[in-house]
Amino acid sequence: MLQPDKTPPAVVVHGLADIARACAPGLRLALLSAPGAAIFAGPGWWLALIRRAHTNHPGLIAADYLDCGDAPALALAALRLGQKSLILDPACPAFSGAVATATALGARVRRTRPAALDLAERNADRRLAAWLSQGDSARPLR
Repeated sequence: MLQPDKTPPAVVVHGLADIARACAPGLRLALLSAPGAAIFAGPGWWLALIRRAHTNHPGLIAADYLDCGDAPALALAALRLGQKSLILDPACPAFSGAVATATALGARVRRTRPAALDLAERNADRRLAAWLSQGDSARPLR
């Protein structure tokens, strides 16, 4: 299902330590994997990370997006494992099939990454609270 929705600001996380840092201000947020994370880390890694994040920070994570790059097979694997929001390059040949499968499963596929603060960036910790406080006026994710 390709549609915009309104969620809190997105933060790119690379592991549990980043999730703890992202959730420390106590503001609702969307978690976003690194570009192509499904390719180098796998869908199982992301889903385990997200389950742990929900356990450790109940009520703070409004959405999570796994970036599958141009790998529709990994997008389908993530959907089979229960991932509900993916990012997939629309130029990949099986894009429409992945979207159809996602729609049938009640999941979403995004064509592009949302604007996000990457916690691997220099000084990201200093900018985090201001970035997350933008959530008062929800922005659409693309």
